[in-house]
Amino acid sequence: MARTRTKPVILDGEQRKELEQIGRSRTDEARRVQRAKILLMASEGASDNKIAEAVKMNKSSVRNTIAKFYGLGVHAALGDLARPGRPAVITDDAKTWVKSQACIKPRELGYAQELWTSRSLATHIKKHCLDAGFFELANVSPSKIWTILDEDDLKPWRISYYLERRDEDFDKKMDDVLMVYKEVKLKLEGDEETEEVYVSFDEKPGIQAIANVAADLAPRKGNGTVGRDYEYRRLGTVSLLAGLNLISGEVIPLVCDTHKSSDFIDFLKLVDKKYEGARRIKVVLDNHTAHTSKETRKYLDGVPGRFEFIFTPKHGSWLNLVESFFGKLTRVCLKGIRVASKAELVERIYQYIDEINTAPVVYRWKYKLDEVTV
Repeated sequence: MARTRTKPVILDGEQRKELEQIGRSRTDEARRVQRAKILLMASEGASDNKIAEAVKMNKSSVRNTIAKFYGLGVHAALGDLARPGRPAVITDDAKTWVKSQACIKPRELGYAQELWTSRSLATHIKKHCLDAGFFELANVSPSKIWTILDEDDLKPWRISYYLERRDEDFDKKMDDVLMVYKEVKLKLEGDEETEEVYVSFDEKPGIQAIANVAADLAPRKGNGTVGRDYEYRRLGTVSLLAGLNLISGEVIPLVCDTHKSSDFIDFLKLVDKKYEGARRIKVVLDNHTAHTSKETRKYLDGVPGRFEFIFTPKHGSWLNLVESFFGKLTRVCLKGIRVASKAELVERIYQYIDEINTAPVVYRWKYKLDEVTV
């Protein structure tokens, strides 16, 4: 027979309510939930063996929890008592050394890995702390390493990407592009007709034509999303060359199978024909090789003064307004698109652009435009 507890566990109404709430919790610490259940079962007269079996703890832990309740009350029984002995002290110099090691790539210290983890850094610290004179780090844990680094918000196991400016003429080229946008702004605010056409141009290569293997399933009650089989077939790719008329907002498209100088020249011929009454066509574009090739320059020499290219700086595609159109195209038209052939993909791209050209949107540039004077 189980031994009867000599001193009962007596809970008042408020204590019982608090313990029942903790015992049902799914977010509280597991040990607090277990200890709350121990006290509740003990108050109902359950034996230590029965309680230990129910909460999956040993009998000594059950008795310790009840003993803390007798001596210190409910809240002490739910928590841990302070352990004897002097707490470990990590000096500021030791913390500084840990942070300095964290800021060195593992590869530079002879390890194969590229980035630290808190565990691998703790192992490194424990291995070299005695030689560095920091004996207090001999048994440091990964969680303590994390705490030390968190003081300075150091996270050497993460990567944050940045883009270095590699174009020495970045500011000058940006000013040239902003000058075009300033001219467009002034012309949009004025009433007079303009003899010049302003086009923001870029390509979107590698648009995939993907076909379903099985038919899509329409949304229905109980399953409100489009159903789609995981299998699909690749039918090839196409490239979209597009120019955005900065005055009217109209998009001029050309879809090609390739992405070459000849395709770009075909686009220029298309724009030339479309705006044959304009005196000059200014084109904002990046410095892709197709835009500066011998073949392209030969064509431009054949139509002297017709086109003026304003190049965006390297890694400055965000300066090109047509990127706003490409973003919308990707989100609205190309997202999840499935076709039966490449020809259908081409047809649907042209159809989408025809649809938006019925009510074109004039994109307006604002960043740093007030700093530009014409």
